[in-house]
Amino acid sequence: MSQTYLSLTVELPEEASEAVQDLLHESGALGLEVRDREAPLMPGVRGPNPGEAIIIGYFDERDTAESARDEVASSFPEAKLTLDEQPQQDWSNEWKSLIKSVHVGRLWVGPPWDKANAPAGTVQLVIEPKMAFGTGDHPTTSLCLAAVDAYMAEHPGAAVLDVGTGTGVLAIAAKKLGAGRTVATDNDPISVELAQENQTENGTPDIEVSGKELTQVEGTFDLVLANILANTLIELAPLIVAKTKDRLVLAGVLSHQRADVEAAYRNLGLTVLTGATQGEWVRIDLQR
Repeated sequence: MSQTYLSLTVELPEEASEAVQDLLHESGALGLEVRDREAPLMPGVRGPNPGEAIIIGYFDERDTAESARDEVASSFPEAKLTLDEQPQQDWSNEWKSLIKSVHVGRLWVGPPWDKANAPAGTVQLVIEPKMAFGTGDHPTTSLCLAAVDAYMAEHPGAAVLDVGTGTGVLAIAAKKLGAGRTVATDNDPISVELAQENQTENGTPDIEVSGKELTQVEGTFDLVLANILANTLIELAPLIVAKTKDRLVLAGVLSHQRADVEAAYRNLGLTVLTGATQGEWVRIDLQR
């Protein structure tokens, strides 16, 4: 394998995304990264324009990458194409440079390599990002951390459920701020494993982390958190509401998706509170 990798970036209308992904796979891409308006992006990563998607194919041979570029250009003349070459050793360092620590209320959340910079007197969470979403610095996570901090300040000992926990950051934050029973679930086995690792790293072994479906989680919770995608929030609304005793916090929602998500939960009897926004992302707060 050469000492460089090549990335072919394709920007085009979102409805053509799947077809381009198939073409890149068939053209020899080693892996794909897909960015669209429905999925949260890692911090520092450029998102697509409205109505568009960005698909990045990775190659280890220039001939293969150039052939793929020509195939895409021929099949999708409207696509904007960029072929870049970077040293392989930049993978890890560039990835780490995108992960920043955040200070939200009483909480400091950051990666292991930035722990020395945590301010004194903060409740510190060390989160290893790896392959799961939720490092603290993405707007959706920051918005939820603020909600956790505020709720736990007023309700010490509250029972907390984190749906789609990712790295486990929200559940760990709640536990460190004085939560009672704390449960974290995710349908991705990699996320469950990473959340358990972060749970150990942060000294919160009594969080119940698992891949259980919501129907398998016993009881109801004072605070329920769900930082996932809008369409999944709507799909899971009846199950999430069934677990909510008092407050529900939803995130992973873009401003244009807000009305649909709110309606799904209002129709199940919850009251929409003020919530919060950060850029194009919104946090929806609801009360039973």
